[in-house]
Amino acid sequence: MEIERIYYLNKLISKKENKLIKIVTGIRRCGKSYLLDPIYKNYLLDNGVNENHIIKLELDSIENEEYTNPKKLYEYIMSKVTDDNMYYIILDEIQKVDNFESVLNSFLRKNNLDVYVTGSNSKFLSSDIITEFRGRGDEIKVYPLSFSEFMSTYDGDEIKGLDEYIYFGGLPFVAILKTVEEKIDYLNFQKNNVYINDVIERNDVRNDEELKILIEIISSSIGSLTNPTKLYNTFISKGNKNITDKTISSYLKYLEEAFLIEKAKRFDVKGKKYIETPSKYYFVDIGIRNSLINFRQIEKNHIMENIIYTELRRRNFNVDIGIIEKRNNLNNGKKDYKQLEIDFVVNKGSDKYYIQSAYSIEGDEKKEQELQSLLNVGDNFKKIVIVYDHFIKWQDDDGIIYMSIYDFLLNENSLKEA
Repeated sequence: MEIERIYYLNKLISKKENKLIKIVTGIRRCGKSYLLDPIYKNYLLDNGVNENHIIKLELDSIENEEYTNPKKLYEYIMSKVTDDNMYYIILDEIQKVDNFESVLNSFLRKNNLDVYVTGSNSKFLSSDIITEFRGRGDEIKVYPLSFSEFMSTYDGDEIKGLDEYIYFGGLPFVAILKTVEEKIDYLNFQKNNVYINDVIERNDVRNDEELKILIEIISSSIGSLTNPTKLYNTFISKGNKNITDKTISSYLKYLEEAFLIEKAKRFDVKGKKYIETPSKYYFVDIGIRNSLINFRQIEKNHIMENIIYTELRRRNFNVDIGIIEKRNNLNNGKKDYKQLEIDFVVNKGSDKYYIQSAYSIEGDEKKEQELQSLLNVGDNFKKIVIVYDHFIKWQDDDGIIYMSIYDFLLNENSLKEA
């Protein structure tokens, strides 16, 4: 079964023949290779490109082992280029090639080569590759399946589909497995043998137990403000006195570079400045997060917030945690200062939105709690509350829009159309 990934296909189409190396990045097993072949390859064939002008090598395959030598790889590709027409080069697992940067730079000098690369080990999945090709590379960051993509393969209704998505996430292979046991086994295998091991091997982590404890702490507290000092204190409370906050900071960086987690900074909306610490961390795939804590703490309110964050990032929005300072005049003439939080301050170009994630807004007290920060923003950009309710969709007298999590996730333009 082919999962159509139209969003990323359109991104590749828009970057076609742009004189840059297309670098497809993202967490392992999210579908990078599949995006290039068969999805993009089929697009090229359907639009008149001759098959002999699409050159693909799977560099982790035993029959292509000799091409991990950069000179042999270059000579092989160039032997296939027999005319001046455009050739499309797809190199899977490029990190297998020694000094692959020099090979790619050589291809850049050829006017009739359009080059696409991907890789799936920790070296390639770090931000190093982007740094190597600053100004010469064009990154396409791929996330696991969105809920909309997931539903294109799911045999059931949206309500049951979201329940499964919240539990197992959006890794493409997980989506096509049939039983709960198969899904859990697959996620646990990837957790133990791929994701954690990659981080350990790439960064030469000596105390892998500390890293695993940190991952568990982060997994247990998605959507909570934290920083290395707070995490260090948590380690101390667990009896681990050997780790330092500096080491914790390094571990967090390793997890970000491997695309396991993303960091969301706090932004002072009225002061228009970033607050460096504390920050929040969200998982790129909620199924991996659930596996990391052995499928405990399946709390829909926190998971919902993580899924909204990831969907916003997938749609290429910049996402910050909003801070609003509210001043109240007290009876004694003094002022009381209170910090209010907006879950997400979202912007892309001239589009800007303030978004609250609320599992429920039943009851006046709960509603007031969710709305206080939005009511104190003081500008005219859209203010949206996303609610875990299949049927909610309305706007109140203060101009605040209430939207179902289903409407948000299933409609790519849900924010603009709200």
